[in-house]
Amino acid sequence: MCPASTPNLAQYIRPGDTITFGQADAQPLTLLRALAAQRHAIGRVRLFLGMGQGLQDILRPEYADTFDYLAYCGTGSNRELSKAGVLDIITENYSAIPSLLENGSLRADIVMLQLSLPDKQGRYSLGMAREYLVSALHNARAILAEVNPSTPWTYGGPYLHEHEIDLLIESETEDCSTNLEIDEPGPIAIAIGRNVASIVQDCATLQTGIGSMPDAILAALVNHRDLGLHSGSLGEGIIRIAECGALTNARKGVDVGLTIGGILMGGPRLRRFAHRNPQLELRSTAYTHNADVLARLNRFTAVNSAIEVDLTGQVNAETAGGNYLGAVGGVVDFLRGANASKGGVPIIALPSMAYDKSRIVTSLNGPVTVPRNCPCVIVTEHGIADLRGLTLSQRIDRMISIAHPAQRDDLESAISAQSPQGWKTR
Repeated sequence: MCPASTPNLAQYIRPGDTITFGQADAQPLTLLRALAAQRHAIGRVRLFLGMGQGLQDILRPEYADTFDYLAYCGTGSNRELSKAGVLDIITENYSAIPSLLENGSLRADIVMLQLSLPDKQGRYSLGMAREYLVSALHNARAILAEVNPSTPWTYGGPYLHEHEIDLLIESETEDCSTNLEIDEPGPIAIAIGRNVASIVQDCATLQTGIGSMPDAILAALVNHRDLGLHSGSLGEGIIRIAECGALTNARKGVDVGLTIGGILMGGPRLRRFAHRNPQLELRSTAYTHNADVLARLNRFTAVNSAIEVDLTGQVNAETAGGNYLGAVGGVVDFLRGANASKGGVPIIALPSMAYDKSRIVTSLNGPVTVPRNCPCVIVTEHGIADLRGLTLSQRIDRMISIAHPAQRDDLESAISAQSPQGWKTR
């Protein structure tokens, strides 16, 4: 293994290569700093980015002089690239990304990884993430990796031996946390969490995102029993329901006894929880977002967020104010999976307001990420609107009832003026 200060990346990376790497807390920061420093010696390359956290000083907008930035999302530090006009977006469902990286237009030449220390058998774990990295590894010309002592050794494979890695270096820092800041849930998030918890059944299998909202939802589930987890991302909220006994994974129907995820996103407490935990496995996106797997999960309850939802149930999870802030991501995969699961519940949870603007709207201000033919249960702090099986006029009434009280009259007046002939709004 080489010290962190010595890697010459030009030995492995060629002009025109596509490079991908672990996202969020799985970012190989030492290698990325070296890539930025050596970019002129390497030549123009394409970077496929995931959720960027703490990369503002590493992958800067001005580095587009040699980097072509491509991502599936505009979250985190990707927002600065998007605002500067140097970020291009792939608007594919998350379930499609593995095949694009393995055999399609995103096929990766170079994969950069953050690895755990090896086990007694000499196996390096991919640590904080599997997701689309697994597919990217299949055809990569070179694997460049850094070993970080604070990276947990996690189950789920694939595991790498030293001879399979083209460049292996020590990380410059023992702390693999990024600058992902998750606020404590406020009153609105807590109220939404309680509303969501009221429609989650015992023995349900959950999917949630990350942040204060999912943590508030999980905190409201501590009195539930025999819950399971199958999610793209796993945050620190999972520890609470595991420690209180609500999370057993006993009734999932698939992967019984196991919490399944694609990426871990959290600090030291989550890494300690995950380290050599045989009841937690990280899997490829090709598995976590697989339609057949999701449909077989018992009472699969998918809880996702959005930027805005219109009165007929169309969801925008991508843009706000003309800026690309979110993603198509896995929202459609998970909501369709919940609709296909026996007893499943597809949920979109969001605050009713963003500052002084309603997030329940008559017309979306961005793209339709989730169409209204994928009906969901919409939850705000003011209530629950189950749109499944409802007519358009019934949906409108339900959606207005969960909007902020100060916005309801305006929404009703606006939709009455816009409604095509034949629509009843009352």
